Amino acid sequence: MTIASDQRRKVAEFLLRIKAIQLRPSDPFTWASGRLSPIYCDNRKLLSHPAVRTFVRQLSSELIEERYGKPDGIAGVATGGIALGALVAQEMGLPFCYVRSSAKSHGTGQQVEGDLDTMRNVVVIEDLISTGKSSLNAVAALREADLEVKGLVAIFSYGFSDAVARFEEAKCPMEVLTDYPTMLEQAQAEGYITEEQSKLLAAWSSDPVAWSDERQKA
Repeated sequence: MTIASDQRRKVAEFLLRIKAIQLRPSDPFTWASGRLSPIYCDNRKLLSHPAVRTFVRQLSSELIEERYGKPDGIAGVATGGIALGALVAQEMGLPFCYVRSSAKSHGTGQQVEGDLDTMRNVVVIEDLISTGKSSLNAVAALREADLEVKGLVAIFSYGFSDAVARFEEAKCPMEVLTDYPTMLEQAQAEGYITEEQSKLLAAWSSDPVAWSDERQKA
């Protein structure tokens, strides 16, 4: 299954409406890395909106089954992918596990939490793909736990070329419900941003580091 363009736009519309995605090209956000960005994405907000949550859960479940076949289990990436992953697992009637960012330093010292004896292969659920590093760290942990990773589904991706390359290198198929170009088109169509602001946002996407450096020097 390939997500149809109208479905991609619908997901983007929802994320903009509930302010899971916020756009401020003239007053950029500061990311944890210290870089400036005209966009901030917090897809955990969809959990507070039942209609949005249901749409994303059902669309994710359909995409998984048609793209990867029905897996033995669903694995959520901490923290943003845990709740959505559990919802998708419930929708599909499957076991669920989740992956910590690193192995815990106490108890059993596990990085993957759940009864792994109930599954041999999984599809990974992530809320957001930026560089792809944290997602692929989770994929590596699942593989080290002797689970086959059939692929990954994320709600939103910035579409950075280095992230795409990392997934290809890791031989991990990836699908997203919506992406940055679709979101920009939807944001302009619905009046969240002007045409000029859309150009600024597109410029950030093509070179986020240069965009941030230029504004930090200003």
